[in-house]
Amino acid sequence: MATKIQVVFYSMYGHIHTMAEAVAAGAREVADTEVTVWRVPELVPDEVLEKSGAKARQAAFAHLPVIAPEQLAEADAIIFGTPTRFGNMCAQMRNFLDQTGGLWMKGGLIGKVGSVFTSTATQHGGQESTILSFHTTLLHQGMVIVGVPYSEARQMTMAEITGGSPYGSSTLTGGDGSRQPSENELAIARFQGRHVAQIAAKLKG
Repeated sequence: MATKIQVVFYSMYGHIHTMAEAVAAGAREVADTEVTVWRVPELVPDEVLEKSGAKARQAAFAHLPVIAPEQLAEADAIIFGTPTRFGNMCAQMRNFLDQTGGLWMKGGLIGKVGSVFTSTATQHGGQESTILSFHTTLLHQGMVIVGVPYSEARQMTMAEITGGSPYGSSTLTGGDGSRQPSENELAIARFQGRHVAQIAAKLKG
């Protein structure tokens, strides 16, 4: 039976969506793996999204399905993607996770693999704190946390500004959102997806 991987993300301007697709691509490289990509519900009113330009950016991934909390139990591994908001996950992701109390009561996520990737506007904008604080929720759910080991040497590059840490893949967007994920960042994201899928398959097998 195939190992089921869910990539569950929120993206306002498309950066996390781009990372999510890279993570999913990496997971699909592992044999007998079924990968699905999901959005969490939007909380910002349409008129605000339109005024900020986010609505137009979100059109590129509006076709992706919105996940319900109870669907998380169907996966063997869940890789979450969230932009940073003041060093923590965004409100949309927090709101979604706050609806998983029923799963917690049933132990529905115990033993499943959990992993996180993120984005920030600046180099020191909270990439590590966002992922680490996200881990607290995964631990409460009894999940097995997987990051990016140093066998992925691209996280150690000094030749360019780049995201990526042992906690998870990440990207830098720039203050105006104009910077897109670099090839180095996307490669780390693909590694993360592949690594999570391999571990999930071992745990399942």
